[in-house]
Amino acid sequence: MKDLLASFRTFLEVQRNVSKHTCRAYLADIAEYNEFLQSRENISAQKTIPDAQMETIRAYMAFLYGRKLKKVSINRKVSSLRAFYKYLLREGVMKHNPAEGVQTPKTEKYMPTFLSVDEAFDLLNAFRDNSSASGLRNLAMLELFYSSGLRLSELAGLDTEDVHFDAALVKVRGKGKKERIVPVGAVALAAVRKYLSATEDLRKEHSADLFKGALFLNERGTRITTRSIARMVDAATVKSGIGRKISPHALRHSFATHLLAAGADLRSIQEMLGHESLSTTQKYTAVNINRLMEVYDKAHPRAKR
Repeated sequence: MKDLLASFRTFLEVQRNVSKHTCRAYLADIAEYNEFLQSRENISAQKTIPDAQMETIRAYMAFLYGRKLKKVSINRKVSSLRAFYKYLLREGVMKHNPAEGVQTPKTEKYMPTFLSVDEAFDLLNAFRDNSSASGLRNLAMLELFYSSGLRLSELAGLDTEDVHFDAALVKVRGKGKKERIVPVGAVALAAVRKYLSATEDLRKEHSADLFKGALFLNERGTRITTRSIARMVDAATVKSGIGRKISPHALRHSFATHLLAAGADLRSIQEMLGHESLSTTQKYTAVNINRLMEVYDKAHPRAKR
């Protein structure tokens, strides 16, 4: 089993070129499935991965339902198994893919959480009066989040050389290590420039290159982690007084929603967000339509049904 997982990991990293996060998720799902196969909860006759049949996968899904997992989580786990069994089939370990014909549950339509323009500005102003290096860093991160619609991992992975001040662009490494170029607003660029100026001594102290290497540093002079950025967003949310908890991804959603509301076309938003499929970007049109209906129902004298 360990050898199979190790070779699958290599396949994911080298041939599929998936991110470390995605690779960890695949392997964790498969390890959890393997534990289930050998547990008492497995009511099927098959107890090992190569012996599995379609009913084995269904028994596993029933087990996941029993744990009250969300449908989207169950779908992801089954998708991981499909990919793993497809790999085993290719390697000659399996003669068929037992997960291929299994029907997964229909998921509820996911509607992105986003901020109003006023809420976004309140959040961005949370660290405006903090002139310390960490305060300037936090402000620069928030501004980049909202200005360029970056994912959490993309923001953490930025290097100083990725920000092109003269061209007002930032080079981003997205899912599957794919690179894209995204515009950056003047306010965000000014915040990043101010932060870089304030951390010159910190970078020199830790032998960090002023023009290369991690853009956003922690107090130890190393690249800030995604967890630390998430905590920063939590702190900014509380400080801003917007009255609800949001995730770092809400700033990315707000970026897309506000662009669409201002008349930007879907194709351009798709490119800036780094979505492979336009259908992924189209969820923001649903958000906009829902918002329009709310306004209509509240404001129009003949809207009452």
